[in-house]
Amino acid sequence: MSTPDVTTDVDVRFVLNGEPVEAAVPARTSLADFVRDHLGLTATHLGCEHGVCGACTVEIDGAPARACITLAASCEGRHVRTLEGLRDDPVTAALRDAFRAEHALQCGYCTPGMLVTARDIVLRIPDADTARIRLELAGNLCRCTGYRGIVRAIARVLAARAAAPGPTA
Repeated sequence: MSTPDVTTDVDVRFVLNGEPVEAAVPARTSLADFVRDHLGLTATHLGCEHGVCGACTVEIDGAPARACITLAASCEGRHVRTLEGLRDDPVTAALRDAFRAEHALQCGYCTPGMLVTARDIVLRIPDADTARIRLELAGNLCRCTGYRGIVRAIARVLAARAAAPGPTA
């Protein structure tokens, strides 16, 4: 089996933010570069480009993933969601409000990846305490806030959801 030439275009087809996308891109195009440069969705930030900082975090098939180290071609047939695709999501809306209330953002560069990760924490670990929130955030770096506001914002949303009557989706 031969490896595609890095200059060769490959077809990519997947669902992005609920809409099918299809394009021919160079084989080594990252998902982050594809959504930013080819589709104009700029909420996915590029920081380290090594998968370390978390600024590029998106959802792939419902789980957080680093868009800078994911090839666009590897998303064939998958469901990808960027922060733009979470615009009307009630959990993300609650997190945005809590981030503002808790002063959880300063320069804002890490915020898109933090929000995607925070949403995952809220949905996956509804009883997370501050130590668990900090552990889950370990893959997202922020150089401005010291994390206190971010942790408080996530804890605020978790507490509000725990106190709400009925199912929380």
